[in-house]
Amino acid sequence: MRIYRIEKEVLVAVCDSELVGNTYSSGEYRIEVKEDFYGNEEVGEEEVVGALKNATIANITGEKAVKLAIKIGIIEKENVLKIGNCWHAQMVTL
Repeated sequence: MRIYRIEKEVLVAVCDSELVGNTYSSGEYRIEVKEDFYGNEEVGEEEVVGALKNATIANITGEKAVKLAIKIGIIEKENVLKIGNCWHAQMVTL
């Protein structure tokens, strides 16, 4: 997980650790799960939940991470993309 603070925005990038370094594609969609974006710090579920609840923007990749975001109510299941076998969702607060 990595947290970016840009003026009033808090962007949280979180992914399942085993996906880092991989690329997934399906049709017109392609996602590269890069360490320089998602970070290399492994954190526990409680820390991810806290970060996501405070995020104004979130980029969430991987089945475990996306299911957690659904569980805490920041992502709706019908808005999840599956790019190959990689789950992906984004959230923005307005």
